Amino acid sequence: MQVNTTRDSLVNSQSDAKKKLRMDMKQILIFGLLLVPVWTRCYEDDQELQDAAERKLMTSYTQPEEPQTTAAPDSPASCPVEHFPKQSADHARSLSPWRYVLVTKKDHFPSTYAEAQCLCSGCILIQNNSPPMESHDYNSVPVKQTRVFLKKEPCDGGKKYHLKPVTVKVAVGCTCLRPNTFS
Repeated sequence: MQVNTTRDSLVNSQSDAKKKLRMDMKQILIFGLLLVPVWTRCYEDDQELQDAAERKLMTSYTQPEEPQTTAAPDSPASCPVEHFPKQSADHARSLSPWRYVLVTKKDHFPSTYAEAQCLCSGCILIQNNSPPMESHDYNSVPVKQTRVFLKKEPCDGGKKYHLKPVTVKVAVGCTCLRPNTFS
């Protein structure tokens, strides 16, 4: 009987040790979460904030090269079926052509970036040597890529700002898909 009692007390002490370790880990995690805002650097000056954002983007969050051709987001766009065989740029020769528009978000770094905008709702089809036509049997849909931006957020009562990494889905091109059909 004494062996069982000794074994039970050993099991109980191991269980207590595991609970204590879990409790210690929880305390460390909570302590760490409370310290993170303390370690976040706040910037008063806009130029200092801009310089810090550029440094972080160059060292930690490399940005893709922006495309050369861009258009204003509110400028009219049309499906270029009649110009289809004459285009030279890849994004214009696609069966789901797109253009790049500039998007501006003042509280993000970089604050301006290019995003793809599909030019057709359907897709351009070439069949039996006939001229190209837009077919609505298919849909042009944007292809999105997740990018990291630095967002300007207030700290110290809104007089200073810090930089917070955020992910944004950015359209980088367009492709053709069959429409969803529900049966």
